[in-house]
Amino acid sequence: MKSYWEIRWHARGGQGAWTASQFLASAALSVNKYFQSFPEFGAEREGAPIVAYTKISDMPIKNYSQIEEPDAVVVLDPTLFSQVNFLNGLKSDGYLIVNYPGDPKQLREELKIPPGIKVFTVDATKIALETLKRPITNTTMAGALVKATGILNFEDVVNEMIRSFSGKFKQEIIDANVNAIRRAYEEVKQG
Repeated sequence: MKSYWEIRWHARGGQGAWTASQFLASAALSVNKYFQSFPEFGAEREGAPIVAYTKISDMPIKNYSQIEEPDAVVVLDPTLFSQVNFLNGLKSDGYLIVNYPGDPKQLREELKIPPGIKVFTVDATKIALETLKRPITNTTMAGALVKATGILNFEDVVNEMIRSFSGKFKQEIIDANVNAIRRAYEEVKQG
């Protein structure tokens, strides 16, 4: 596994991309890794495109700038395809993890994704609706990212979800989010 990861998250305001970034960073902290998590938005309103960033490392992170060449890009909302160049700067051997109901090969052809980039899809909206009863895909996409990249151990991520949600949410909400992460982890497809 790589010892240093830079992840860029694309979503719309209100979809929880920064929350997912923070959650992933918290999971990294729980296993003694170094991290940074920060959003990029100004006066955007709910529904406007936003970007969030996560850095995870085995060593201290001394670069505090935005991520220009991410190792992985996570797209929470496929309606952004026509509005955002989410492939911008993605390393030629990077990971693209997309909330998309179709096959990754279909997505690769549709968006003309270069061959070196590893493409993963998961129908995160469907999973979120079935488990959370809401189309909020942030925790679901975190599960897909973990499976696609191996950035963190799955059980460490689940344990952090339980720990960080305990006392803040009812048990059924915690269980639903754990189920959403687990399903995305199991259902993500590579093409």
